[in-house]
Amino acid sequence: MTSPTHRRWPRRLLISAGVSLAVLLALLAAAIAFGGPGPIAPLASINDPFAKADFSAVPPARTFKARDGTAMAWLHYPAVTRGTSTAVANPAATPVRRVVLVHGSSARGRSMHVLAQALAAQGLEVAALDMRGHGDSGPRGQAAYVNQLEDDIEDFVRAVPHNGPSTLAGFSSGGGFVLRFAGSPRQDLFDRYVLLAPFLHHTAPTNRPNDGGWVSVGLPRIVAVTMLNVVGITRWNHLPVLRFGLNDVARQFLTSSYDFNLATGFRPRNDYLADIRNAKRPMRLLAGRNDELFDPTKYAAVFESAGRPVPVTLVDGSGHMGLTLDAAAVQAVARACLE
Repeated sequence: MTSPTHRRWPRRLLISAGVSLAVLLALLAAAIAFGGPGPIAPLASINDPFAKADFSAVPPARTFKARDGTAMAWLHYPAVTRGTSTAVANPAATPVRRVVLVHGSSARGRSMHVLAQALAAQGLEVAALDMRGHGDSGPRGQAAYVNQLEDDIEDFVRAVPHNGPSTLAGFSSGGGFVLRFAGSPRQDLFDRYVLLAPFLHHTAPTNRPNDGGWVSVGLPRIVAVTMLNVVGITRWNHLPVLRFGLNDVARQFLTSSYDFNLATGFRPRNDYLADIRNAKRPMRLLAGRNDELFDPTKYAAVFESAGRPVPVTLVDGSGHMGLTLDAAAVQAVARACLE
């Protein structure tokens, strides 16, 4: 015969479960409401180098239409005939290689102007994109869903076809996104991939704390929204989870924060080693030896640990931003894209 005490156990378990669920929901609500990114001071090593760059010859923006109807901005740098002293569009019938450039976090296509010019001068067609949520491609800091930027790259390839080989190259967070794309089922849209000082993961050996002071991370909000996404709840994906160390001038033109969708999609997947393993096309990696955000000496070991070693070039005398701005660095990138 069951005692009265034993009959009370199911009720106690139900009450305990109800209390635990209520506590969990309260914690999730607090993390979503108050766990966003905090203020962050401007990072001089990111903001200052652009003040010395010459942007006078940035070409006028073009647009293509993404599958959701958004007009997406990009810059075209025609290939220049080699051996000439002036910038003359390459008239050769032989198809040239196109390099599609993906900028870094908070930036836009024109931030790749110096590199784009160097690539075009080596006879490469160049397209520098304003990725969704940046520049003139949709509302800044926002994406409608996590994988939308991958759809946008495919839409660009379809909307602006190129009769020749193609390379997808990305810098910093854009380099991490390029790795994401290289390890995806759509990787055959490009025959080569170039990673420029790529962000791999906050737990990767290459990462410095807070990306060297560049980003403020709303970790409680990220954890809470991720948990809700697992069960199909995406209602709070539009909330900001990252904030960048821009100065007042840069904040007017660049993207100061990312919502959950953009922050999650503009980087490798959480299992970044799987992205490395799944990338079958030829890949190169370059970084400045003096990179302030990431430890460039550890890239090679990370890729080797995934069973996918890649050629790694460290450019002497170059920091993080210098990889896309310094004369020696952009020439090294151009050589890698030509090989």
